[in-house]
Amino acid sequence: MYNTSFIKKMLLVVMSIVFLYSCDKDYNSIGGNLIGDNHFDLLQYTSAVVAHNQKIGPVATNNLAVNALGIYDDPAFGKTTAHFATQLNLAALAPTIGAHAVVDSVYLSVPYFSTLTTTNTDGSHVYELDSIYGGQAPIKLSVYESGYYMRDLDPLGGLLQTQSYFTDQNTLFDNAKIGSRLNNSTNAAQNDAFYFSPKEIVQTTTATDGKVTTARSVPAMRLKLNSTFFANKILSAPDKLVTNDVFKDYFRGLYFKVESVSGSAGSMAMMNLKAGKITISYTEDLVDSNGAITRVQKTIDLNMTGNSVSLLDQSGANGTYTSAVNNPNTSVGDANLYVKGGEGSMAVINLFNTPGELDLIRSKGWLINEANLIFNIDATKMANSTEPNRVYLYDLTHNIPVYDYYVDATSAADTKKSKYIFSGLINKEAVTNGRGQTYKIRITNQIRNLVKHADSTNVKLGLVVTENIGDASFTKLRTANTFSSKVAKSSVMNPLGTILYGSHPSVPEDKRLKLQIYYTKPN
Repeated sequence: MYNTSFIKKMLLVVMSIVFLYSCDKDYNSIGGNLIGDNHFDLLQYTSAVVAHNQKIGPVATNNLAVNALGIYDDPAFGKTTAHFATQLNLAALAPTIGAHAVVDSVYLSVPYFSTLTTTNTDGSHVYELDSIYGGQAPIKLSVYESGYYMRDLDPLGGLLQTQSYFTDQNTLFDNAKIGSRLNNSTNAAQNDAFYFSPKEIVQTTTATDGKVTTARSVPAMRLKLNSTFFANKILSAPDKLVTNDVFKDYFRGLYFKVESVSGSAGSMAMMNLKAGKITISYTEDLVDSNGAITRVQKTIDLNMTGNSVSLLDQSGANGTYTSAVNNPNTSVGDANLYVKGGEGSMAVINLFNTPGELDLIRSKGWLINEANLIFNIDATKMANSTEPNRVYLYDLTHNIPVYDYYVDATSAADTKKSKYIFSGLINKEAVTNGRGQTYKIRITNQIRNLVKHADSTNVKLGLVVTENIGDASFTKLRTANTFSSKVAKSSVMNPLGTILYGSHPSVPEDKRLKLQIYYTKPN
């Protein structure tokens, strides 16, 4: 019994040491992750915020990971028509092309973002497409040979900087297109009435012995292209296929032009167009050692991995939106904040605007447990618009993420929902297909550092929509504004927008944007 009692006492001592050690860890590492929405007996302080609109304008869209293609007409903002241009690269250099080569078929294929929902007993599959706006409403899609050479480096920068291409350069590429469209199939679903189909791609091949093979792949934009064009452009010019530099100067790429279809509002897809490729299937003569000739099947692949640009035409802008972003109230803030991706708009946020407020907080020695910016969605103005799933807050003064973005290592199966403590994810009504109510962004560490260190700068913050929370890079504005010459690249990849209540005194108190701080007083 003595030994048992001794062991129990030792275990109690060890557990106490572990507990005390845990409590003594760096306060900064545990703060907001444990508190959540249950604030117990913490004290709350609310600080006024000044937030106003800022137009973004034309922006560089070189080599985006995700590009828009199609038409999206948002009644709250206006109509966006997204075109695309890209260079092509040879998958294999200097292919050997035999005698009497004849093209059998040419297909362009770009997979959609999709999720497998059902596998049927016959081996077929049912998919659900992701990031499609407007469903299967048709658009007119034309693919042309591009005559515009997309340089790697900018000669105006002494060939030391990457050449920038901007959203407002569609006319430049449209005027440089060559010849007739290449997707000239008699099937209107591949051109004049194109739509983003969720059906899996099924391909059947018949071997020489008559055996039929069926191959299935994920839904994709699959277009049959002009065989004669590629026979002349590729198979008849082997000397142009030696290096990709020679090839890209010879065949300058493709231009995807989008137009409206009468009676259709149109649709838009977010796509990884760099995953696309063109497959040229052809037959040629094969001569064996005895001089016998047989026809053999071969392919040449052209990858869409060269320089690319997303080209956006804006039209039919909502007058209220236009007025708000062109006439911001920088003194007390705007009543509504219009946050739109692409060539859109953002919100500029200023914290601690009351003179002496920040110094007073610092003097009290508060321990900051949690700090949040909560943006209320103007449901009335957003009633007929598709809502973005996430917004992103960053340090606008230095064009870097805020500290809370860096320290949040949380991950999710859906990568778009990673960094969920930092958040910015939409909070919806607790009903099926409920509308959005708020976006909450936690900036606990940002405020802690600002309060704790008197020499910390109270930076301006920028709020944008985001397509990819994992991309914290920035891209150039064609024309720098008062605050920056760059914008978060992730916002350019998202065509959607949201309308939030701002900080103007006319906004009802319960909807007005504020900074919420939960703290404890020092002993």
